[in-house]
Amino acid sequence: MVRPYTVTRGRTQPSGRHTIDLMSWVTALDAEPSGPEVDHARSALLDLVRRGARPVVELAADADLPLTVVRVLLGDLAEAGLLRIDPPRRVLPPGLKADPGLLQEIVDRLREL
Repeated sequence: MVRPYTVTRGRTQPSGRHTIDLMSWVTALDAEPSGPEVDHARSALLDLVRRGARPVVELAADADLPLTVVRVLLGDLAEAGLLRIDPPRRVLPPGLKADPGLLQEIVDRLREL
């Protein structure tokens, strides 16, 4: 068992070059990992991304790591040129707005659970 702060080398934020939102979309690039910056934790996360592009929050859940740790590791991998982090994708098509009544009903039903 390794403490999360050990995996991130004590960092709690990714480098300032990358904005990593919960719903930022992560895609693996074709580059091969090399060098000391790609340790076991980073390599395992890169393997998850290579299975298919997906949001940061899904990667954190699949990796069973805290979100802050995943954000730092993804920032490191992006700086190494191994993956790309894109802004969140639009859920609704342009011009289509969410129905406030439907959203309120969803919230009400979730509270009933």
